[in-house]
Amino acid sequence: MTITRLGPPAPAHAGQQRRMTFLAGFERRMDAWTSALWSKMIPPPRHPLEVVGILHRACDDHALILDRQRTVVPNAFAIELPPESHQQLTADGANVGGYLALQVRRYAAEQGYTFTGPVAVQLTASRDTRVGRVRVHSRIAPHRP
Repeated sequence: MTITRLGPPAPAHAGQQRRMTFLAGFERRMDAWTSALWSKMIPPPRHPLEVVGILHRACDDHALILDRQRTVVPNAFAIELPPESHQQLTADGANVGGYLALQVRRYAAEQGYTFTGPVAVQLTASRDTRVGRVRVHSRIAPHRP
């Protein structure tokens, strides 16, 4: 009569299993540490869609409710990027500021927001901005004919 065991195979030695578990945990910690180190040293690529989300939050955070039908949001944005990210966004010569302004106008229309003037987005490179960070300054600018 043969007895067949179902399930995972039994470890050859209990001590060997503990060493393997320790090594696997050590390997995971080293991988996490290495990834964190590289993310601090090498800037992550910036994509215009990431900046669009930041602009949407700026509109929501700085909305000024005037009455039930009118909520005014900022229409002038200055985005400070690390030089590497600024170069990545503006490298192909495309009008990134115009694209971002269009996305802000679309979002405002979806949310029922209004502006006091035309939407303008300006991107600048700033050495003070840390790698992987973006600073957004927004304000409500009056319309000047």
